[in-house]
Amino acid sequence: MSKKKQEQFLALYEPIHDRFERFCRARVYGNMDFRDLINETLLIAFEKFETLKSSDAFLSFLFGISVRILANKNRKNKEDELKEDKVLFLIKDQHADSSKSTDIYFLHQALAQLSEDQREAIILFEITGFSIKEITEIQQVSESAVKQRLKRGREKLTEILTFESSLKTGEVQHG
Repeated sequence: MSKKKQEQFLALYEPIHDRFERFCRARVYGNMDFRDLINETLLIAFEKFETLKSSDAFLSFLFGISVRILANKNRKNKEDELKEDKVLFLIKDQHADSSKSTDIYFLHQALAQLSEDQREAIILFEITGFSIKEITEIQQVSESAVKQRLKRGREKLTEILTFESSLKTGEVQHG
């Protein structure tokens, strides 16, 4: 049975590997190595393979497992991450003298200020290239909810980045 289970699992996984890898790359957002997330997800998925009700739902099955793995990891590391973020904020990168590095830094800072749902939707759609329909499966919400998250996330990013830009150029009036 184990060999048959392995063959069935691989038959379902191989065609979706690239999409799942893209999802994991986007989803980790620097919190862990995407390959670790893939490996942990596949291990759990293989162990719980018998609970899969439909082979059509295999990708969603993997998405759900990976989301839970990240949520558990984030819950456990929340306090440590907050302390680490405070320290990193105080450290200046001596080599970050190019405007591209600065822009990337501000983009990461701005993304971090979005809600988790908005940030995930923006990264999946704008950076990773997932369609709105694919994001609805990943986030398990309606298309209108995804579109609303994208709209509000873009608006918030524009607001944050416009403010950051005005800080860099000294255009903000204090008063």
